Amino acid sequence: MAAARVKKPSGSLIMALALIFYATPLFWVALMAVVLFSVYLDWLPAYGMYTVGAGLEGFALALDVAKHLVLPATTLALFFMAIYTRMTRASMLEASQQDYVKTARAKGLSARVIQRRHILRNALLPIITLAGLQAGQMVGGAILTETVFAWPGIGRLMYEALMQRDYNLLLGIFFFSAALVIVFNIITDLVYRLADPRIKEGS
Repeated sequence: MAAARVKKPSGSLIMALALIFYATPLFWVALMAVVLFSVYLDWLPAYGMYTVGAGLEGFALALDVAKHLVLPATTLALFFMAIYTRMTRASMLEASQQDYVKTARAKGLSARVIQRRHILRNALLPIITLAGLQAGQMVGGAILTETVFAWPGIGRLMYEALMQRDYNLLLGIFFFSAALVIVFNIITDLVYRLADPRIKEGS
């Protein structure tokens, strides 16, 4: 949308929001989310993975975990979404100047089809590269988010191991994180082949 509406207020608004979320420290967004949605509005739980002592089971437990996941997942997603918004817009604007886009317009294709099938698909490769690199980091541990929301993840475990000087546990976490990076690099290569058939033909 930001790439298709470069000179419109909606496109400027999208980029302004992306810039704000990109520049704002992650821990501050997490704390403000807790203050707003947990303290003032009392919509969502502030910390933890589930309600301790509630004795929930089955679907009720899954729903409780999902409610606890909303704030940390959204906080972490806002930062990465801002990065992908800015990069996708830049890639699409660059791709829109290519000759095949001009040919598609000359053939009479609609603007929506050109944006989705021609511009976006060819602009996805750098986005996939960035997503593959960051996915390993994200799954390997989002230390600030997990610490603020007291979420029992790899990042918080790494922080506690560092504070307790448990070097064996730290080595295990580093090894696991490195393995995740390798796995996501392989997945990225496979997604490349789906996004751009020319890569499959070349290999």
